[in-house]
Amino acid sequence: MKKFNSSKNIIIALIILIAVVSLVSVSAMQRDKKKQSLPGQSQVNGAITTIDHIILAPVKGVENSVKAVVNLFSTYTENDRLKKRIDHNAMLETEIANYKRENEKLKQQLELNSTLSNYEAVNASVVNRSPDSWQDVLVINKGTKDGVAVNMAVMGDKGLIGRVIIAEKNSSKVELLTTVNQNTNHFPVMITSEGNKAAYGLMNAYNSKTHTLTVTQLTTTKDIKKGDRVSTSGLGSNSPKGLLVGEVKEIKKSKTGLHDEILVTPIADIYDVGTVTVIKKMAGND
Repeated sequence: MKKFNSSKNIIIALIILIAVVSLVSVSAMQRDKKKQSLPGQSQVNGAITTIDHIILAPVKGVENSVKAVVNLFSTYTENDRLKKRIDHNAMLETEIANYKRENEKLKQQLELNSTLSNYEAVNASVVNRSPDSWQDVLVINKGTKDGVAVNMAVMGDKGLIGRVIIAEKNSSKVELLTTVNQNTNHFPVMITSEGNKAAYGLMNAYNSKTHTLTVTQLTTTKDIKKGDRVSTSGLGSNSPKGLLVGEVKEIKKSKTGLHDEILVTPIADIYDVGTVTVIKKMAGND
């Protein structure tokens, strides 16, 4: 009996399936011929559309919310990536600017070295410069094993910047012309004016406000004018002759009013020093 009922149910299901397929086929053919829906089909379609809208509206809302959150995270990730890229580009620009500046300094040092063919020299790099003694001392990476000795003159990118005060095996300390120690920064200098006439004096102080060196004890101030070159005179044992120091900026009376003094603008940049040249001696002098 159960087997008969099962067969009966299968037959009924097949009949219903055939009827539905036939109805759909006839409906489709009728619609294609008349270009319109069968009676009642529009109402059924409308009902189905309404039900679909009611059911899918919350789903679509959730889907849109999820997409909005995903887009927000994507935007955040993209912004973070762009910010890191901008920061990286800014760092690269800074590095390039530093390389350009260092390259320019090295070019100037090479140009200076080409003018020092009459001297025995040692090129060195600055390895330390303490903020506490920025105007006084810097440390270079050459020492006694390279022939560096105390009291040797030290040149910057264009001219004289100081002298060696301590020479160790692998490094040396250089006291700058800008030092506040007025007992040690004396350099005998000469000022050459038109007609190659020279006046001699002693450079012995630095004014941080005017960024000038002071030359006193002049043999004469006659014919000296602004722009005349100031160089080492070679008198004494501190430096050889002819190392460029700077240019005359002003001639004025000393504080006592007893004699004239000359303010000199250093030609070398003493505040920005990366490489230096230590002058050992005049070429050919033993």
